[in-house]
Amino acid sequence: MLEEIWTKAVAFHGHACPGLAIGVRACGHILEHPDFARAPYGSLCCVTENDACGVDAIQCLLGCSVGKGNLVFHGTGKHAYSFFNREKGRGLRMYLRGQATPGMTREEWQNHILSAPFEEIFTLSEPVLPCPPPARKFPTMFCELCGEGAAEHAMRRQEGKMVCLDCFRPYTRGW
Repeated sequence: MLEEIWTKAVAFHGHACPGLAIGVRACGHILEHPDFARAPYGSLCCVTENDACGVDAIQCLLGCSVGKGNLVFHGTGKHAYSFFNREKGRGLRMYLRGQATPGMTREEWQNHILSAPFEEIFTLSEPVLPCPPPARKFPTMFCELCGEGAAEHAMRRQEGKMVCLDCFRPYTRGW
């Protein structure tokens, strides 16, 4: 299965790299895990702690996406992914254990990620954060300065007008 999903992820991402390999290994584990494999549409959710190449594997192989509200970015800069099955109320966090050893090429590191036992690549734990709620729909409001529409939750009141985040100027005293 790993070779098949690797080929699919590389085609989606555009090239092979260690970062994509990290995501593919995470996805491979989820696709075989009894609490997450074959989760009904919309019940699988991922909170990614990075915006690196591995996130493309999650989109491609697991169908999680920002647009569907089941791929959420929580920018800690860590190679960590928390997966949730909303229907079963289960969660699992994967944290990348190692890093390339000095002198190891990118290709050697990539091959190590793809071939080493899963337990050498990731540490498993309970998620740090709770499962995000499903995406909500918000009405569009129009900025009274630029005229562009934005979701209601992203609008701000400023000097008696409803404005978008691009036009909003927060009040500060300089520090």
